[in-house]
Amino acid sequence: MKKVILFIAIYTGIITGCAPRRDLVYFSNLAKQTSEIKLQGQEVKIQQNDLLSVSINSLNQESNVLFAVNTKNAGAENNYKVEGYRVSKDGMINLPVVGNIRLEGLTIEQAQATISKELDKYVKKPVVDVQLINFKVTVIGEVNRPSTFTVQGDNINLLEALGMAGDMTVYGKRENILVIRQQDGQRVMKRLNLNNQDVMDSPFFYLKQNDVVYVEPDKSKAIEYSPNTRIMPVVIASISAVAVLITAVLRR
Repeated sequence: MKKVILFIAIYTGIITGCAPRRDLVYFSNLAKQTSEIKLQGQEVKIQQNDLLSVSINSLNQESNVLFAVNTKNAGAENNYKVEGYRVSKDGMINLPVVGNIRLEGLTIEQAQATISKELDKYVKKPVVDVQLINFKVTVIGEVNRPSTFTVQGDNINLLEALGMAGDMTVYGKRENILVIRQQDGQRVMKRLNLNNQDVMDSPFFYLKQNDVVYVEPDKSKAIEYSPNTRIMPVVIASISAVAVLITAVLRR
């Protein structure tokens, strides 16, 4: 009888000890004292199929009217805002009057300068504002609110994206975050360890448009949700009850 009880205890210990211990603390190797870490964000570059908002303003209202085709008045007297310039497969957008302008591979600031240079031929001292409309990232896996998020601006890092998704669940493997990126026509994948402060030096720490972040579940979740694991407490309880009953009978 003692052997049966010992067997139950050992088996229970094995089942409960299957889940590996995980470090749930971000940057757990960071020194306890105050540390200064310089974060250098990466400038987003315009890609094919990006959707750009272009706002054109000049000193001459009559000249601005030239670019009012398919535009919306943004409220200011001399400010016309064009929403939805799609970057073609050739890396260009088509501006009224000016025609095709190649913007692929340029940063937002470089795109503004390029458009301004072309506009100099038609308007006096143009002021151009370019914004990326469809900057979005997708966060899936072991997070509380998996979804695709539209980013205001053109700069977001991995921690901010996880924050938008409600942070990782306790099952999320912080040491093995997968970032999937479309780059130069190819799919690039990189795994990051958020337990290590060196992750901030990775070019994948700052996300780019259309990046996908996948948080892999820990094996303990698979064990917990396995059908065999669900019925195991019932089996163990039944065996324990039988063992207690047999012990009580034998003592009589």
